[in-house]
Amino acid sequence: MKGENWHVTETEFDLQALHRQETVFTIGNGYLGTRGTFEEGYPGDRPATLVHGVFDGVPLVHTELANVPNWLPFVLFVDGERFRMERGTLLSYRRDLDLRTGVLTRTVRWRSPAGHAVDLAIERFASLADRHALGMRYRVTALDFAGTLEFRAGLDGHVDNDGFVHWQWVDQGSAGQQALYLHVRTRTSGIELCEACHLSVAGGTGVTYTGLDCEGAPTVVAHLTVRAGEQVTADKLVALVTSREADDVRQAALSRLAAACGQGYDGLRAAHDAAWEPEWEACDIAIEGDDGVDLALRYSLFQLLIAAPRHDEQVSIPARSLSGFGYRGHVFWDTDVFIVPFFAYTRPQIARHLLLYRYHTLPGARQKAQESGYEGALFAWESADTGSETTPRWVPGPDGELVRIWCGDIEHHISADVAYAVVQYWRVTGDDEFMRDYGAEIVLDTARFWGCRVERNAALGRYEINDVIGPDEYHEHVNDNAFTNAMARWNLEAALEVLAWLRREYPEEAAELEARLDLSQARLAQWADVSDSLYVARDPETGLMEQFEGFFERNDVNLADYEPRDISMQALLGIEETQHYQVIKQPDVLMLLHLLGERYDLQALRVNWDYYTPRTDLDHGSSLGPAIHALLAARLGEPETAYEYLQHAAWMDLRDVRGNTGEGIHAATAGGLWQAVVFGFAGLRVGEGGYTVTPRLPARWKRLSFSFVYRGKQVALVLSHASSPGGSPT
Repeated sequence: MKGENWHVTETEFDLQALHRQETVFTIGNGYLGTRGTFEEGYPGDRPATLVHGVFDGVPLVHTELANVPNWLPFVLFVDGERFRMERGTLLSYRRDLDLRTGVLTRTVRWRSPAGHAVDLAIERFASLADRHALGMRYRVTALDFAGTLEFRAGLDGHVDNDGFVHWQWVDQGSAGQQALYLHVRTRTSGIELCEACHLSVAGGTGVTYTGLDCEGAPTVVAHLTVRAGEQVTADKLVALVTSREADDVRQAALSRLAAACGQGYDGLRAAHDAAWEPEWEACDIAIEGDDGVDLALRYSLFQLLIAAPRHDEQVSIPARSLSGFGYRGHVFWDTDVFIVPFFAYTRPQIARHLLLYRYHTLPGARQKAQESGYEGALFAWESADTGSETTPRWVPGPDGELVRIWCGDIEHHISADVAYAVVQYWRVTGDDEFMRDYGAEIVLDTARFWGCRVERNAALGRYEINDVIGPDEYHEHVNDNAFTNAMARWNLEAALEVLAWLRREYPEEAAELEARLDLSQARLAQWADVSDSLYVARDPETGLMEQFEGFFERNDVNLADYEPRDISMQALLGIEETQHYQVIKQPDVLMLLHLLGERYDLQALRVNWDYYTPRTDLDHGSSLGPAIHALLAARLGEPETAYEYLQHAAWMDLRDVRGNTGEGIHAATAGGLWQAVVFGFAGLRVGEGGYTVTPRLPARWKRLSFSFVYRGKQVALVLSHASSPGGSPT
């Protein structure tokens, strides 16, 4: 962890950028995420702490992660005047997120309307060493006056999710002169939560503590006097516990708070800092010669690390992580296809947890398949706590009219995506126990779904899959989508291979699954038949694939004719009209060539790249696209072109490229960035015999350094323009 390229900073306070920067400065610890709102609060801000698994019902969208009571409130009064950066005079300002430790710091020099100048240094963290502990240190230096200071440290239960209130007040109270607690319960799911906080002040004279009894917002107040030049330090420690971990949440929170107070802020912070060291030892990537992308990539990995569940296999990483209200905390294929590979190669236990979440939601996937008229497991396009489908059927359009959302009904490739993640994790880690006890059932039951989802076209002697949505969501109700069909075929083939392995290595477990899933010889024979003749439209001479039946007959489009624009082609043309054009929201055929790249040669990649890239709405379509384009361009031997696409992905959130960072971090983009660098620019490939690298670095990169885990062994690589392919784990 050499160098100083570990800090995300801002030096100007901009009320117009509140929401975007709240997301950018999110902190977390894999149990919860807290947006970067300011402790003193501002009109229009969106304070949010989101905790894994704390879902609650809401009309129309079924369920969402509930914004929990705000633990941040900390108000300072300087000689009776409340500190607010838009009042008085802001003499200097700096906010800094240290990616090494996940500590967010703000330093301010402020002169009150009455003319009293103070220096403020405020820092906060969510402990990685104790997931239930949160810490804040608030230092005040009186620069040019003697007078009074007042600190108000509270817990605010008056929170909502964009106007919808999930919490009912249960109880609040004092836990000593300097501590208090707030106990609440979700309205429909009945999850209880308790937060407890303690305030201690060092410095000043005549410190006294009192409590404000505000229902839903209990507050500890400290009064004191200061001399000119004197510094005062106020430490706020918070414990947060839900009924997902404890039966008596109040007692558990107070116990956790007592333990944190026993350590003190410094001890809690030291343990937290130490816990981050092995994370970066395993996960960091260093790019010499390109500080911008080096920092942006590290920031993206940080956001994945703080959203990754380390202690809970019943939850997963939402599409916008734990950093905002976008997609309401639901889990998509983003996690399985874009994020799991990063963890499989760096922190395998976390990848295992993410896949166990899919295992635990198999009942929901089976229910969805049954309700849709199929067997096996059809995973939810948007998944929450139970695995039931949570995609809204209708959402308001730009004109206020309701728009029908079909993804939850027919975007079926999700089942193959989950199975793919399972098999890739197994191949990288060699975790046979996971495959035996959990993974095999996922792969086999998703194959059962595909076995009855296909349709036999006797006239043409092939199987087909009709009425689906592929990754390119600009086109709905299409037949024989190449990505869906090829991934379904792969799923069936993988199921037969996994079952053969299971029969050979664990015959008892194989027999149990065969009986429970009704894996008869006739069914297995049908899988083999389907995988042999499931249709994927591909020109045998050129290798060009047709994205779906009739795609080449749609109106061609030159995207340059529509520039300049700052909206998607779908928004420009309209939902219905876009369906008639060869314009793509995100890589579809190209995504297939990435996931199943070993099945297609560079010539096939080239011809499909040349056809589909000009037709992909990369700037305004899906955030999932640019990183995959960067990866494939590098594979094609075009590192400078790849670098251009990488830039699109790297700055997605730090520069709010799409104007929606306020809704939360683009987690799939973060995972895709890692893949673009490691699988694309480094050219890493693993197989039974070890690994190879084929570096194709942009000219400005001097060295690329990273490590990964293969079959339990750590491999560290340093690549340059002079590096040559080859290698094996040591």
